[in-house]
Amino acid sequence: MPTIDLNSDLAEGFGAYRCGDDEAMLSVVTSANVACGFHAGDPEIMARTFRIAKERGVAIGAHPGFPDLWGFGRRRIPFTLGEIERLVAYQIGAAQALATYAGHRITYVKSHGSLGNMAEVDRSVADAVVRAVKAIDRSLLLLGIARSEQLRAAEAVGIGAIAEIYADRGYDEKGTMIPRGQPGAMITDAQEAAARVLAMVQDGAIITRAGTRLPTPIRFPSAHARTP
Repeated sequence: MPTIDLNSDLAEGFGAYRCGDDEAMLSVVTSANVACGFHAGDPEIMARTFRIAKERGVAIGAHPGFPDLWGFGRRRIPFTLGEIERLVAYQIGAAQALATYAGHRITYVKSHGSLGNMAEVDRSVADAVVRAVKAIDRSLLLLGIARSEQLRAAEAVGIGAIAEIYADRGYDEKGTMIPRGQPGAMITDAQEAAARVLAMVQDGAIITRAGTRLPTPIRFPSAHARTP
């Protein structure tokens, strides 16, 4: 019986500000991408999220993004490739330290927002992210957008890669997510999203806006699973 990983971005508050119900989500998901303080999050929120995830057997990953609290990491910032590499390494290190503090362990990395969107299509950015992951801990997995340069970059250097599909986002005919704000970008009906993601898992393919099936591996590595 095939098994999938139900994943969500969490710990997206900052200081006195809260974003979403992390505790409720940690009762549902099998893995959590935890903001590392650059686009959202802070040490208090990170440590608490890691502790609850540990208690509930949820796998945790570092979710590095651009240092952009105002824009929630969704603005493109013209960093050099070396700067991208180091800002990703910095955030992985912060996540590992606070996960250890909370008695848990980071097992994967997923790029956030504009950084992730750039790494989806720009191999040089994807390579910078992967170099940071490899330099810090080559046992870490890379959770990347399906059919993206992220996955190809990881595979090129022997980093384990997980293809991610989105239940609530629409795809164009190239298999790229439709930009937010454009028609078909967001799927807001829960039943429609559930039926669509089930069909993608069963078919092993992304389903585009026009209904085209674009084959992609969708798998659940044991190292990424919910713990007993």
